[in-house]
Amino acid sequence: MRKLVQGIVDFRRKRRPDYAETFSRLALRQKPDALYISCSDSRVQANVFASTEPGDLFVVRNPGNLVSPAGPDGRSVADESEAAAIEFGLDVLEVRDIIVCGHSGCGVMAALEHGRENVRWPHLRSWMRHADAALERLRRGEGDQERLPQDRLSQLNVLLQLEHLRSYEPVKRRAPTLHAWWFEIGAAEVHAWDPGAGAFRAIDDDHAARILQRIAR
Repeated sequence: MRKLVQGIVDFRRKRRPDYAETFSRLALRQKPDALYISCSDSRVQANVFASTEPGDLFVVRNPGNLVSPAGPDGRSVADESEAAAIEFGLDVLEVRDIIVCGHSGCGVMAALEHGRENVRWPHLRSWMRHADAALERLRRGEGDQERLPQDRLSQLNVLLQLEHLRSYEPVKRRAPTLHAWWFEIGAAEVHAWDPGAGAFRAIDDDHAARILQRIAR
């Protein structure tokens, strides 16, 4: 807390004047570029690796970057929080892109790999069930064989959550572009799923150009 409080004081002294116009505009309305769903992990910060500013992203964070699937009626079968964010992001804020971002060294994925039944915290154990299908795919040998099993599972989980997103009525109706990202913490590198290659690729200049071209279609 000491660092956070001091950070607020530093912001008031040094940076708040530079943001005066930005926050004056944002006080009237927000128009984010994307709905961003990521893990709660403190090391995964889009404002750092994607250079985002206030107002750029409508953010949902939870352990494991999970989205409970919707039923045949397009409504969540389990959780209201993520479902509410999807509804608000698409129908109110009218975002055109949804990003699910996983990461290396994810504690939730490590716990899932070692058996969800062994997790002693009841709410976390229950919440992790929304990644069970990714674990099944890992056990079938899917995923990047050059990655550690925990990180392969994390990547497979990101792709699974896109499937869950597609089950929601607002997503079907609005048809936003869905993006699978994966942050490699040790290398400070952001990877994105490349459908053509069937793999996660670092977002370098070439890959970024392909992503932007796909969005523009």
